[in-house]
Amino acid sequence: MAVGEAPSVAGGRRPHGNGGVAARLLARPLAPAGLPAPAMLVEADQEEEEEDFQRFLRRVDDVANLVQGLNSADPAVKERTIAEAEKRLHDQETSREEESKTTVNRTVINTRASVRAFFPFEAVNADGFLAILEKDAKERAKQRKRNEHLANALKEKGNDAFRKGDYVVAIQRYTEGLEKLKDKQELYTNRAQAYLKMHECEKAITDCEWALKCSEKCIKAYFLMGKAHLALRHYSESRQCYEKILQIDPQQETLFKDCMNEVNLEEKRMKDEERAMKEVQSGKLAALSIKEMLQKLDRPDQNILYYTGGIRLLTGAMKDCTEQTLFRTNNGFSILKDNEIVRRGFCAERKNAAEVDLSVSLLFLWQAVCTGNEENQHLLLTQPDVNAQLPKLLSSEVSEIQKETLALISLYSENENGRRLLVRHQDLTKWLQILMTFVKSTDARASSAMNILSDLTKEERFKTQCRAMLSTGVLPLFTQLLTSAKLVNQAALAHCIGIMGNLCADVVIRMQMAECKECWQACLKLVDECFDVSTPKYQECLFAVLGLMMNLLLESNVIIQYFAVDISGRCMSLLRDKDGRIVTRAIGVLSRILPASSSAVEEVVKGGVVKKIIKVLKAGGQITSNYGIKTLSICTRNNRQAQEDLVKSDKRFTVLLKLLDSENEMIVGNAAFCLGQCLAVPGAATSLLNSNVVMILLKHAGGDATRTSVQENAAIALGKLCVAESRHVFQLRKLNGLAILNSSMKYIHSI
Repeated sequence: MAVGEAPSVAGGRRPHGNGGVAARLLARPLAPAGLPAPAMLVEADQEEEEEDFQRFLRRVDDVANLVQGLNSADPAVKERTIAEAEKRLHDQETSREEESKTTVNRTVINTRASVRAFFPFEAVNADGFLAILEKDAKERAKQRKRNEHLANALKEKGNDAFRKGDYVVAIQRYTEGLEKLKDKQELYTNRAQAYLKMHECEKAITDCEWALKCSEKCIKAYFLMGKAHLALRHYSESRQCYEKILQIDPQQETLFKDCMNEVNLEEKRMKDEERAMKEVQSGKLAALSIKEMLQKLDRPDQNILYYTGGIRLLTGAMKDCTEQTLFRTNNGFSILKDNEIVRRGFCAERKNAAEVDLSVSLLFLWQAVCTGNEENQHLLLTQPDVNAQLPKLLSSEVSEIQKETLALISLYSENENGRRLLVRHQDLTKWLQILMTFVKSTDARASSAMNILSDLTKEERFKTQCRAMLSTGVLPLFTQLLTSAKLVNQAALAHCIGIMGNLCADVVIRMQMAECKECWQACLKLVDECFDVSTPKYQECLFAVLGLMMNLLLESNVIIQYFAVDISGRCMSLLRDKDGRIVTRAIGVLSRILPASSSAVEEVVKGGVVKKIIKVLKAGGQITSNYGIKTLSICTRNNRQAQEDLVKSDKRFTVLLKLLDSENEMIVGNAAFCLGQCLAVPGAATSLLNSNVVMILLKHAGGDATRTSVQENAAIALGKLCVAESRHVFQLRKLNGLAILNSSMKYIHSI
């Protein structure tokens, strides 16, 4: 709960008697030095306390300067310092209203005696005087340490009481801790938090202000002060506190947004309620009817049809924000808690026709009162019966209940605040599995469920909750859906596959899916089925499953190696598809699966992959070019046939030269690599004599490229070019590129 502790500026044991000049200069008979005693926080005048606090700090600086003078090697400086100390002591003593004298054992002692009276310069030299000061400082430090230990113990007792909900005791313990150590920031913020629980907001604000005097960058103090101001409806002040948090730590943007959203919602809620109250007071019929209908619904022991009819009438009366607000302020959400017949009908596991009508009517009503109203959305989810029933309603055997439950949940999932409410108040562990089952539906429920699921995947906490059920509940259902494409809603299936692909952004989820043998088998089966049945809906499924496979191939495991030949074979078949999107993703899968298996590389090279990709690259866009040139790089790395196929397919290296001029460095680097590999083929270097290849490679090798790997690949290709065909050296000399080539020898030493 504590954020940190500021260095001591006051507190500890007050010096007494004749213990040290420094201690006497700091001691005052007025309010305690530094921060005021906890019991005085509310009553004391804050401006006067602040002046005392600043005056004390100035005295600390003055005494520090005196001590520094006493340490001087110059006797004259020491003499002046002692004289200054005497003067300050004399000024302090004479400023008191009454002459201070202390009687000990019937002996009167004049406390205004000079420094020389206690420490005669002839009897006690400067070193002895400093030793006394040092001793006094050590005593104060020991006392400070003892007080800090006691304050920490009291803080822990206060924290324990706070956790138990005993806020009165917690406040007492924090106050006792502050009596031991008045500048302990955590005690102020912890006590402020307890005051907030007791709805004593002014006291909480005061404690936060003192916490900030101890540590001016205390985020917890600003957070609690913002909460207190919000409770007092000081909306502007609350926002200022939260803005301070972001200024102190820009990493707290999420906390800042949540806090500001809370202020905005609370301010809107109050304005809505004020407006609604004015309409009631003015006798407006619509406003009065809401209250009357809720009162009628509150009648006990009526027939279930009576309540269903009343709920439908109430739903029809919900025209705008005013009616929604009146529903809330007249305890409309308590209908389940307070009415046993309504609650029993809504929560029944096996509902009869009347209970189904009641449940559907309630779902209609909640949609009406929650549309565009975040305060009502929040209150609805805090109803225990609603919270418990939502997953059951989604799994209901009654299509009408499912439909209206999906419509209600859509109100939440469509915006960020609503999604956060769902994640915060609902256990969404099984929701992925429940919503995926709607893929089997042939009506609008399937689309609605997928839209909700797609929205929920934007929340990291939802992804985290999905991990728990993925292997045991989700993946078996998902593989079943993939292998039953003909029997389900293909449009919803494509959407569902895309959602699973998005979930793969979570590393844990991706690893689990990539290690699932059944999942890979189902993906391959779907590819085969979509290839055989070339309809628009199946094309969308094919496009989605290729994207999913690309994401899964970010992992590397034995299962992927096992399926590498099969996966690359399916992609080879798809390279002749008429849909350019399918071709692009097929090449993308190839670019990620081929590094996993040399056998897969051999198979695709035998199948003519180089020629097919060169053909695609001649007309392809940047994404296709990126995947295509990467695939060619993998194929030509160690495969002689691939190198020869590339030279035959791109005789004057027109495609590669075009890619070398790309603005995308990944494309340039892989193109340079391919070129370097293919120059081992006889005649390849000669075919480039009349091109500008030397200038292009020199530009990238000379440092135009920001990636080191691109510079290296360009330098290697340039070196190989000159070795394979010496006439390129003349062009290199003409461009003054020999120095660059020489500096790149570390890359081409092995050529």
